[in-house]
Amino acid sequence: MSLHSFRRRLLALILVAFGVLVVASCGTADDDSGKDGLCAPPGIKTATAAPENLNTSDQAVDTFTTPTVAPLESIDVNQLGLIQPGVLTVGTLSDAPPSICLNSSGQYTGFDNELLKAVAAKIGLEIKFVGTEFAGLLAQVANKRFDVGSSSITTTAERRKNVAFTNGYDFGYFSLVASQTGAVQGFDDLSGSHRIGVVQGTVQDDFVTNTLNLDPVKFPDYATAYANLKSGQIDAWVAPSQQAEGAIQDGDGMAILEDTFSVNNFVGWAAPIGNQKLIDALNSGLDAVIADGTWASLYTDWVPRELPEGWKPGSKAAPEPQLPDFRTLAAENATDPNSPAVESKGTLAQLQDTFFNWDLYKQAFPELVKTGLPNTIILAIASGIIGTVLGMLLAMGGISRSRWLRWPARVYTDVFRGLPAVVVILIIGLGVGPLVKDWTGGNPYWLGAVALALLAAAYIGEIFRSGIQSVEPGQMEAARALGLSYRRSMAQIVVPQGVRRVLPALMNQFIVLIKDSSLIYFLGLLATQRELFAVGRDLNAQTGNLSPLVAAGIVYLILTVPLTHLVNYIDKRLRTGKA
Repeated sequence: MSLHSFRRRLLALILVAFGVLVVASCGTADDDSGKDGLCAPPGIKTATAAPENLNTSDQAVDTFTTPTVAPLESIDVNQLGLIQPGVLTVGTLSDAPPSICLNSSGQYTGFDNELLKAVAAKIGLEIKFVGTEFAGLLAQVANKRFDVGSSSITTTAERRKNVAFTNGYDFGYFSLVASQTGAVQGFDDLSGSHRIGVVQGTVQDDFVTNTLNLDPVKFPDYATAYANLKSGQIDAWVAPSQQAEGAIQDGDGMAILEDTFSVNNFVGWAAPIGNQKLIDALNSGLDAVIADGTWASLYTDWVPRELPEGWKPGSKAAPEPQLPDFRTLAAENATDPNSPAVESKGTLAQLQDTFFNWDLYKQAFPELVKTGLPNTIILAIASGIIGTVLGMLLAMGGISRSRWLRWPARVYTDVFRGLPAVVVILIIGLGVGPLVKDWTGGNPYWLGAVALALLAAAYIGEIFRSGIQSVEPGQMEAARALGLSYRRSMAQIVVPQGVRRVLPALMNQFIVLIKDSSLIYFLGLLATQRELFAVGRDLNAQTGNLSPLVAAGIVYLILTVPLTHLVNYIDKRLRTGKA
């Protein structure tokens, strides 16, 4: 079989696979829509008692919880300084069930968000959730990109320098997760020789770094951290107790070995510093849902665990929530000690289950095609067109005889090629966003496309410049000898030849744009605006499995491989012409 024939067959197979994915997305069974996995409320059957393996560190005194709250009837919703009057815009995450997650219907849910919905209803506000990354969430709240941050945020003195917090609605243990039979059996066993996983920017990160004085391995999300623990890439994982309990499955061979807790660092919602009226309103709504039993009902459904001694939600005047006896229920629900233990899976079985779960592939592909693929294509095409036009202008400026054109082009290229893509995206989204919010409606979707275009232009400009300068000087001399002006010579003779020579490099840059579109999730997007990687990551969080991310990678391949062969075909036709 010739190489040309092989490429044609490979391209045909990829196109067929893409067609199958489209058909699958249109024919999803109705019963798949309810498969929320870890993002479904686990219910009282998962009740747990307060951990007996609690690390009894010194407890700080809680000086932040308010003595009382203002009456609900005294709250004026028009005075809350909201981004959109009457609507509470909330930045949240999708990858930490059961506290915060995105369900199979594309709705942000979890204990934190369901409770915030109830609080908003008490105040008389509508609510709009926007997904983002935890690394940028508090900065986005501080810059008033969001009215509130809801992400199971543990309040710390350091964080209070940048944002304000409500009273506590939840608490959190730090759980040490490791192999049941490993050398690490408690926090005191950890040393500099161990690889300790944390999620970057969390209080667990701060705890390992500044309290244990160790250097942790930092991950972008909980699912990735736990996958690394199961595969043996890290020795231990320090995580919020809820996420640790939800992640560990039978046969993993992992266990929560020890917990630690501080009554001072409760979990609250974040709001911009200076907006005390919003903080007061949220505190009043929180006390109201505690008083009417809503807090207890949601807590029992989503995170049923015994409250630690000395802590309760809401203000100091809030009533004690009426909760079931979780300790007794936990004992009743406990596994029979005489039942056979679940055997740990072997390494190959773990890898197969983690990356190649076909049932999860079938669940992931419809959502990837319906939501992720269109957004990825829109972002790539929009940023590609803008970047190509701007790149050509930069290329022409870079080879211009005028230093007033040449120097700005070179400075632009050096700056945007030197800065990390995430930094540029955050600068455009968080810096320029507030200035143009009247045009964008506070939606950073197109600002993300502009940021990608500005980045791409720096690279595309250099591609065009190298292509143009590779054209032999004799071409320009011949054109000028025929009486063409410099501009016409460039436009009709030199530039077309230069562009043709760099078509493969341009297509490579477009493929990079397709993949870089995943970075705009840092700006905060609606569930319907997620691209391929974000969809795969959210399904990864729902299922605790990395197979949806592999499925997203397959769709990226199906999208990019045909483009490579297409540009090779066009390049060949331009060079050789018709037979």
